[in-house]
Amino acid sequence: MTHEKPAPDATPIVSLSKLNKHYGELHVLKDIDLTVVPGEVVVIIGASGSGKSTLIRCVNGLEEFQQGELEVDGNTLLPNGKATRALQKIRTEVGMVFQQFNLFPHLSVLDNVTLAPMRVRGWSQDDATATARRLLARVGISDQADKYPSQLSGGQQQRVALARALAMEPRLMLFDEPTSALDPEMIGEVLDAMRELAREGMTMMIVTHEMGFAREVADRVIFIDKGRIAEEGPPEQIFDAPQHPSTQSFLSRVLKH
Repeated sequence: MTHEKPAPDATPIVSLSKLNKHYGELHVLKDIDLTVVPGEVVVIIGASGSGKSTLIRCVNGLEEFQQGELEVDGNTLLPNGKATRALQKIRTEVGMVFQQFNLFPHLSVLDNVTLAPMRVRGWSQDDATATARRLLARVGISDQADKYPSQLSGGQQQRVALARALAMEPRLMLFDEPTSALDPEMIGEVLDAMRELAREGMTMMIVTHEMGFAREVADRVIFIDKGRIAEEGPPEQIFDAPQHPSTQSFLSRVLKH
């Protein structure tokens, strides 16, 4: 990657300490300790059901946790959904792209991107529109601005979702398997847009099954196994010389395909 490596001693933008998440009797996340510094690209891998998506959904308060500490950009989230003011601030500063595109079908592409900056940040229509057009160009779909989501391919819709998240000028971007709902020929165009973000120095936490992409963009790879961080390190260490038996087993399965 060509983006400037984050300083390891920088103040973390994300900090999780002994974070535990339960769904009733099911213990989904177990004593998660994790920090992310500004400019860092952290890719989270692991088998389906290991807790990857739940982890990043905790970071922006979409999922409550039951024990531990979580701080995002200086705002502290408390267990069991307390501290709603901090939650509102976090959601303003953190962008998220999901598996599903979640676009408003009755709004044009341009209106999908301008809605939140105008409503949440109080931008004028002119400012929001100028920013939206710049971001649509940045993700390679400036010519789709006046279309509706149903007129776009899955890859184009996901790039609209990316532009919409970027329109809020987030300090951190979260991605929850953003290509898993796409046809294979559309995956590359979304990954290209994410590569560009990484090159520009955006702080990113990415859950993905795209191992080649993970190796390429990550500053650090986190392997989660049954709700615990089993191993973490630079991509060359995780992919070429994994230490934990569960990491070795997982990679031997997924890298065959």
